[in-house]
This record gives sequence, structure tokens and C-alpha cells, in this order.
Amino acid sequence: MNKLKQRWGIESNFQIVLILIVFAITGSTSAKLAGPLCEILGIYQESSPWYWYWFARIVFIFPIYQVLLVSFGWLFGQFQFFWQFEKKMLGRMGFSRFFN
Repeated sequence: MNKLKQRWGIESNFQIVLILIVFAITGSTSAKLAGPLCEILGIYQESSPWYWYWFARIVFIFPIYQVLLVSFGWLFGQFQFFWQFEKKMLGRMGFSRFFN
């Protein structure tokens, strides 16, 4: 736990628990919300080719996850941690110019 606290720059075990809860809730919720978004756009698992359906669903999960991560982080009082996490992650993907 101490390595994780040091790496993430946090101070308490309680904060680690909150952060892990936020990651769990965000992942589950974004995966769940991608299904209805596919349906709204007319991409159905039953009638679309499996590769198109899953590709679209994974593509939809990414932006949903980004928004929810910061939102749930804010709800759990960890906005600063998740905002820094987002900037670092998106910066590694080439989106750093949007955060400077």
C-alpha cells in the first residue's frame, strides 16, 4: 500500500479505498451505458455484425469513461486526483495540447 500511496501522491489508506471504488464504479457504469448508446444510434447486437457492434461499443466506452471518472471522482471528494490522472492519461495519448 505504501508504494501505491507514494506513486499516486496520496496520504491515507482511506483515500486509496475511495480511488479504487471510483475506478470500479466508473468502469462498470461506462460499460453499462455504452449498450443503450449503441441502441440509440441503431447498432443492435442481434442485427449488426458482431465485430461492428463490439467495435462501436468499445469506442463509445472511452469518452463515457473519461467523463464519468472525473464526475465520480468529484462525488467521492477526489476530483483533484482524477483530474490530474485524466490530464496525464490523455496527454500520453496526444491530447496534451488541450490541457496546457
